[in-house]
Amino acid sequence: MTTRPARMAILYRMVMPEHVCPWGLKAKDLLRRQGYDVDDRWLRTREETDAFKAEHEVKTTPQTFIDGKRIGGYDDLRRFFGKPVRDPNAVSYRPVIVLFAMTALMALAASQAVLGTPFTIRAGEWFIAFSMCVLALLKLQDVERFSAMFLNYDLLAKRWVPYGTIYPYAEGLAGVLMVSGALTWLSAPIALFIGGIGAVSVFKAVYIDKRDIKCACVGGDSKVPLGFVSLTENAMMVAMALWMVFGPGAMAMA
Repeated sequence: MTTRPARMAILYRMVMPEHVCPWGLKAKDLLRRQGYDVDDRWLRTREETDAFKAEHEVKTTPQTFIDGKRIGGYDDLRRFFGKPVRDPNAVSYRPVIVLFAMTALMALAASQAVLGTPFTIRAGEWFIAFSMCVLALLKLQDVERFSAMFLNYDLLAKRWVPYGTIYPYAEGLAGVLMVSGALTWLSAPIALFIGGIGAVSVFKAVYIDKRDIKCACVGGDSKVPLGFVSLTENAMMVAMALWMVFGPGAMAMA
């Protein structure tokens, strides 16, 4: 039985006392998972790194060499192995899908812990309330960037600019009150107001004006396209507000 000789790759990456390049670690891991022995060569100082870049006429590290040929950085290495490379400018619904999936699981877990079963009406209420809280949290990470993106399509914010700053605080407050089931007289009108205006704004921008823009629902650096998902966020708030006021549990939550 013959043994296939090991494939060898040379990897240059920054390993300094104050900084270990994460992309270098990713490149090393990828090479090993692809069956390569890695000649791991560290660039220990900025001077070494700058000299390496100048010698090979590259702008970044890490850099991988296979069979004497420079493959390139981490993304280039992924392409070399036929693996997908993320486009940082590509639009994606993933952030919202992951958010709603997690808040749904949180709601089911809370229902199990409090009521002894995950599938309850209260779990549905918590799902919307938890979603509002997390959406507000993402917006509040950078209110200025959120409000700037929000001004692209929200009808009220265009007329009264401070509304873009107030919105995430109002959404978070309504969400927290809905989780607790307290002060329905305050949380329901807030949710109905911001959800109603949001739904109309999104519908106008997407379905009437046919605009192709990004949604600020998960923060100001979002790559989520404005559309059905954005409309769903606002519709959920409106539905929750109406349920709290007119639903079977309205008296208990008041």
